[in-house]
Amino acid sequence: MTPPRARPVPSADRVPPGLRIAAGYAWRLVVLGVAAYLAVSALSLLALPVIAVFVALVITSVLRPLVDLLARVLPRSLAVLLAVVCAVAVVAGVLTLVGTTVAGEWSRLGAELRGGLGRIDHWLTGAPFHLRAGTVTDLRAKLGQFVTAHRSALLSTALSGAGRAVELLTGLALAVFCSVFFLHSGDRMWRWAEHQLPARARPVWSRAGRAAWHTFAGYTRGVLIVAGTNAVLVGIGLAVLRVPLVLPLTVLEFVAALVPLIGSPIALAVAALVALAARGPVVALLVLGLIVVIGQIEGHLLHPLVLGWSVRIHPVVVALSVTGGAVLAGVLGAVVAVPVVSVAWAVITELRDHGPPEHPG
Repeated sequence: MTPPRARPVPSADRVPPGLRIAAGYAWRLVVLGVAAYLAVSALSLLALPVIAVFVALVITSVLRPLVDLLARVLPRSLAVLLAVVCAVAVVAGVLTLVGTTVAGEWSRLGAELRGGLGRIDHWLTGAPFHLRAGTVTDLRAKLGQFVTAHRSALLSTALSGAGRAVELLTGLALAVFCSVFFLHSGDRMWRWAEHQLPARARPVWSRAGRAAWHTFAGYTRGVLIVAGTNAVLVGIGLAVLRVPLVLPLTVLEFVAALVPLIGSPIALAVAALVALAARGPVVALLVLGLIVVIGQIEGHLLHPLVLGWSVRIHPVVVALSVTGGAVLAGVLGAVVAVPVVSVAWAVITELRDHGPPEHPG
């Protein structure tokens, strides 16, 4: 019996398998890119509540262990109230202490800075710069002339900044309000949200939620520990070198260290400028040396020890995340980029390793 002849494949179907797979991935990536763009655009229109919820989650992750500890001997509501009041008191106390320190040292610091500017001017006239005398003084005079010529524009910018400050306070109040409820009944809120989903999807969302919260809380607590350690080391170093405004510069280091990789060097660069004006180039170089020392301690000891158990992403990914976040959303984007990428990777890893739950057919 003669076997049937194979039907010729139409020319339209003669597509190489590799090209077909690439095309399939391409249109899916395009769809994901459009969806991501629409999501980012929607979030940018709702920036205030989104940022407030993010800050509320940060506050919740930091205060949750204290609330759980107090709830063993106190009612949950009272434990939440006590923890929030203590946190507000600590932040207000630190800000008050910084303001008092700056006000107390302002007159002495002004004299030191004026003398320091003269020393810098004299230093720049020598080797290896050989600039003309009065360079710094002329720069200060030109800065004064610029302020005088653009007084109205600067005033308008200041008024716009005042509006931003009101918006910031509104967002902060909303964040504290949300964090109180997250601390008090966050578990019940999550269980309620899960029960609004189809029964088949609940186990997946439960695992994803646990992985996301574990990573986010671990990152938040860890980065605060790293920032606090950096601030203590910087404060000790600046005090030993007798740099003015030790406390404000220490607080600046703590806040800046919340941005991985780039925050701490920027804060120490500001401290080096203060040291250069007040104590001279030798002390400023020693402060710059702190950037290298603290960078090594942070990168090789603190981050692996404190963050290694909760955040498992490569330093290159961290650097690219911070850079991309800064390009897309400025300082705020740089702050939130790493936790967002860490949470997304933790969820993907959890779902990939365990897979979807099996259901009988």
